[in-house]
Amino acid sequence: MPELPEVETVRRGLSPHIEGRKITSVHLARPDLRFPFPDGFAERLTGATITHFGRRAKYLLAEMEKSGETFYWLSHLGMTGRYMLEAPNQDKLEPGLYAHEVAQPVALKHVHVRLEFADGTHLSYADPRRFGFMDLVEGAPDNTPFLKDLGPEPLSNGFHLEMLLAACKTRKSPIKNVLLDQRVVSGLGNIYVCEALFMAGVSPRRLAANVGAKRLARLVPAIRDVLARAIEAGGSSLRDFADSDGKLGYFQHNFLVYDQEGKPCSTKTCHASIQRIVQSGRSSFYCPNCQR
Repeated sequence: MPELPEVETVRRGLSPHIEGRKITSVHLARPDLRFPFPDGFAERLTGATITHFGRRAKYLLAEMEKSGETFYWLSHLGMTGRYMLEAPNQDKLEPGLYAHEVAQPVALKHVHVRLEFADGTHLSYADPRRFGFMDLVEGAPDNTPFLKDLGPEPLSNGFHLEMLLAACKTRKSPIKNVLLDQRVVSGLGNIYVCEALFMAGVSPRRLAANVGAKRLARLVPAIRDVLARAIEAGGSSLRDFADSDGKLGYFQHNFLVYDQEGKPCSTKTCHASIQRIVQSGRSSFYCPNCQR
């Protein structure tokens, strides 16, 4: 599932092309994705202008204006969702193209949503597995169960040592599980938590309440750094992700521990190998020597 850097990469790719555009028609090829579309979904979007195309955690969040009212169009890419933008008399851009090495065209049968803008540009959403979903949010963005309980963004001022100390001090679950809890900090996923824990020298097995201020003080900047570098690199192309132009991300070539089981630790003075364990159904990769 795309994590914060991947979703942010798609947002950055799409926003210059769709902000300020008015939607003139909406076609739904089916009544649902992971969940049914909201009642009146197509009618509500038709005639609306995308005033801002943003992101909250792992969700894309478009601010919409119609007849003087503001509402929000929320979408989640699931595992295989992607947007495609096609301008009149121009080559197609394929946002969110999912592949390993070579970009593959999406089959028409997997295009489930198609929007047309006033200038003839089309924005389509394709999702072969249909794990993604969309929602309409009236009023404030948090007026939806998908967003209302989310913790602070890890790249925002709301994410800091004191906040993480308070979240961890009574938690008896492993620190990795706490960081993956979207109510604690939003947008983090398995890949970048593994990387950040390695950078901070914290074992994914250590109980959150026992991490302590010294280790957490290393973890906060490590999380910020790994996310910033992943966004700069365009995310990670692990089976499922490419950016808004269909180009694969390259951060996977910089992984220090994720998916590196059995390989030597990248720390020059360490002679251990990266190990893999399973925690709550997810693979954790770590160095047993460098991470305590």
